Amino acid sequence: MLRFLCCCCFSSENSATERQPLLHPTPSDPNGAGSARQNRPGHSDAQTVRRIGRLVMRRVCVPEIDQRFSDMAETFNEQHERYEAMVRHIINLRQSCGCNHDNTLALTECVGMIRDEHETRYRVTLKMKGYDFTLNVVPVHEGEEEPLPPHLQLAQDEMKGTSEGAKATISKGTTLQELIGWLLRSKDHMAEQVRGAAVTHQEQGRLEENLEENLKEVKRAKELSLGYRQRAREVLTEAAQISGANV
Repeated sequence: MLRFLCCCCFSSENSATERQPLLHPTPSDPNGAGSARQNRPGHSDAQTVRRIGRLVMRRVCVPEIDQRFSDMAETFNEQHERYEAMVRHIINLRQSCGCNHDNTLALTECVGMIRDEHETRYRVTLKMKGYDFTLNVVPVHEGEEEPLPPHLQLAQDEMKGTSEGAKATISKGTTLQELIGWLLRSKDHMAEQVRGAAVTHQEQGRLEENLEENLKEVKRAKELSLGYRQRAREVLTEAAQISGANV
């Protein structure tokens, strides 16, 4: 959570901090926040998510509003991390199976290749229960209790991580949309509160600019979040189709 200071206590360093990009680049992101505006994560581009940084909101010196923006940013960052983890597990799974010839998040080809590779010793299926799916492995010959081959154990671990990431991405997205909805519906009321909190005309202009920038980031977070949730649902739907279940 962010710790908010009283407006009259801002130093020149704090003012400079407020002008920093609202989406801070990750260490692997040489292009910074600007690239996040230009590169939306697409279903066929599993790597684009790595160009998105963490959302950091500017202070508007109304404690309740600052807290709402902070809660929204924290929830978005958590969803982003869960989505990024889901993508990473899928990429690892596809690479281990040798089917990562494009940037899609598809699972069907991988499951088929794993099944074919181990069909003489194991029956490999994708099991789904609720929103959880796992790679189920049963020996063809009863009584075999040998440890699974490392390659097969890795596939199970990556599939489990994919399932957990997809479910968490959808769950966080639901909470996030509620937070975003309140902020967008309350923008006029928040503007009045921010104007009332300003002591000088100069401070009013600065706080109003911060509020405007925050709302822009809220709208962008909404678009990104909906994309994350949609792609997580596509992963769940594909898993259900492979397993023969219904989501």
